[in-house]
Amino acid sequence: MIEPVEGELKANGYRFGLVVSKFNEFVTSRLLASALETLKQYGAVEDDMHIVRVPGAFEIPLIARRLAVSMRYHAVICLGAVIRGDTPHFDYICTETARGIAQVGLEVNVPVIFGVLTANTVEQAMERAGPPERNRGADAARSAIEMAALMAHPLLQPSSKGADASGTSRDTIDPLECW
Repeated sequence: MIEPVEGELKANGYRFGLVVSKFNEFVTSRLLASALETLKQYGAVEDDMHIVRVPGAFEIPLIARRLAVSMRYHAVICLGAVIRGDTPHFDYICTETARGIAQVGLEVNVPVIFGVLTANTVEQAMERAGPPERNRGADAARSAIEMAALMAHPLLQPSSKGADASGTSRDTIDPLECW
């Protein structure tokens, strides 16, 4: 049987940057507390976790990119809460925040985890920021741990020379070689 490559839920030795929106802080503070608790539960130490607070969800991708390109972190966790209002503003913020967070991870080759709640009501947001078993901050932290471990796995490391599907040799660059 072929064994799949999976990331382990062991955070010891990994560094995490957390970008947290101040807007809707009554929700994001709960996401943050649960994320930090989860990281510690799986072995992360406080010196390996750094929190940066941004005004709102729209500002998360820029700071996530700054943290990711610094190469100080094995994963960046993005936490925010956008609650639908009476205008289309919700749709624009959600779309661009999600797009920006995904783009950062792909461009920088560092896991950037989407932990931004998009809720129709305050009640929905609070439910998703509630107990640890349902808290999306805890989910984001577990994803970050698993992705950090996957990125460190030997089978997923770029080689200095490889071959494409046709057998043609190509050079690759390891953007994480500073680790």
